[in-house]
Amino acid sequence: MGKIAFVFPGQGAQAVGMGKDVYEALPQSRAVFEKGDEVLGFPLSKLIFEGPESELKQTVNTQPALVTASVAYLEALRDLGVTPDYVAGHSLGEYSALVAAGVLSYEDAVRLVRLRGQFMEEAVPGGQGAMAATLGADRAALSELCRSISEAGNSVELANVNCPGQIVVSGTVAGVNEVVQRVKEAGGKRAIPLEVSGPFHSSLMKEAAEQLAAELQKVTFNAPVMPVIVNVTAAPVTDPEEIRNLLVAQVFSPVLWQDSVEWLIADGVDTFVEIGSGSVLAGLIRKIDKNVKLVNINSLGSAQTGW
Repeated sequence: MGKIAFVFPGQGAQAVGMGKDVYEALPQSRAVFEKGDEVLGFPLSKLIFEGPESELKQTVNTQPALVTASVAYLEALRDLGVTPDYVAGHSLGEYSALVAAGVLSYEDAVRLVRLRGQFMEEAVPGGQGAMAATLGADRAALSELCRSISEAGNSVELANVNCPGQIVVSGTVAGVNEVVQRVKEAGGKRAIPLEVSGPFHSSLMKEAAEQLAAELQKVTFNAPVMPVIVNVTAAPVTDPEEIRNLLVAQVFSPVLWQDSVEWLIADGVDTFVEIGSGSVLAGLIRKIDKNVKLVNINSLGSAQTGW
């Protein structure tokens, strides 16, 4: 058998009710939700389980909610005794991966991502930033298109390199709109504007990154028990200080998800276990390499029976 990677989803995977099954059935998972409520000082678990969806979708709530659900499912999975060779997370999911690797405590992670969401929401006034998913575009050509648009005065950059043919761009409303209109110049079929509250993973987020950096300095980072493949470099990192610095850069840098998965596969990973709400990452990984094994741990049954 080849190597195993645990992967954790980011924003967009949230769903009202996520994790309620393990909360009700398993004491170790219930404890995660209870700790989250205690650390944040409000009933996050109630919002996760009951909604409303409009409130759960707010970045400041989505981020701690997703980390909480992922860690609750991770706790449910621990009984199976499965140990990954690597961990990785998509954007926000990197914090869940760091909890899995023992770098951060859950308590520190959930507090940090609540602040991360707040800083990201506040960094750019509402209505000034945007994101769009491009389909079918050539990566190099899209990067060049973004560069030329930015040089003309409307900032736009690659934000998420998700899989072949799916790249998200981020920047000013005018910059993103221009990519949407001109995506065929980069070989793309079309571009779909995304419902987001800000231009995440773009240089417009540098103010949020500076605020987050100050908070990250207050937290203990431990050496990981297994390597973490980080978004910014798509390579394994084991030095705690480097991980801390890369979390700052991650806020305004592209998420190199496709590169990260390709690195893992090249190093012998043939099984990807997505832990948390939904199955977004499994879909992306399947488009990168349809031959790898994909496992979703997003329900009590899947957490208890494994594969």
